[in-house]
Amino acid sequence: MTRIFATLAAALMVLAAASPARATMDDDFFGFRRQQQPMMQPGMQQRGAPYYGPGSDYFGESGGSGPIQRERVAAPVAQPPGTIFISTSERRLYLILGNGEALRYGIGVGRDGFRWTGVHHVSAKKEWPGWTPPAEMRRRRPDLPRYMAGGIENPLGARAMYLGSTLYRIHGSNEPETIGHAVSSGCFRMTNEDVTDLYNRVSVGALVVVR
Repeated sequence: MTRIFATLAAALMVLAAASPARATMDDDFFGFRRQQQPMMQPGMQQRGAPYYGPGSDYFGESGGSGPIQRERVAAPVAQPPGTIFISTSERRLYLILGNGEALRYGIGVGRDGFRWTGVHHVSAKKEWPGWTPPAEMRRRRPDLPRYMAGGIENPLGARAMYLGSTLYRIHGSNEPETIGHAVSSGCFRMTNEDVTDLYNRVSVGALVVVR
């Protein structure tokens, strides 16, 4: 009997070793999991999930459902109202309001080797954006799709603001637990609630300063 149990245990260990491991954060470019759930379409709701489709509006200047609360604070830099200032070291995004004040949001930033600094403008805004992984990213992750339509399971989340002519975006996320961490390939992640709030406050052409 002991020999039978030992044989079974060994077989289970072999099976476990052969099973694909769950992707780690470093392996989840833009939050894309190797095993995706069926995708929902924009405007659809999962039971108990917040709604970010047509009709959603500003969420207010404090609070939020993510791990880092949105709040009104003193502006960290002197920039015109409407400017987005991103501090990669703090992992915070500031929307400059004027009168020395700003709205501060928690963000996810690029992991080691993918962080960057510079000045751009918001060149486009999209609700429930589709995602086309760059060729370089697909070489690192051959399992990624060539294109993924927008929706609840899309790693770009509910909203995206595109930065100049780069591939970088300020966008939502289907992994709110990664906010406040260095996990992306250079984009700036926000919770879907926060990115929707920011999206409704900024215009195409807004200055974006990344430090």
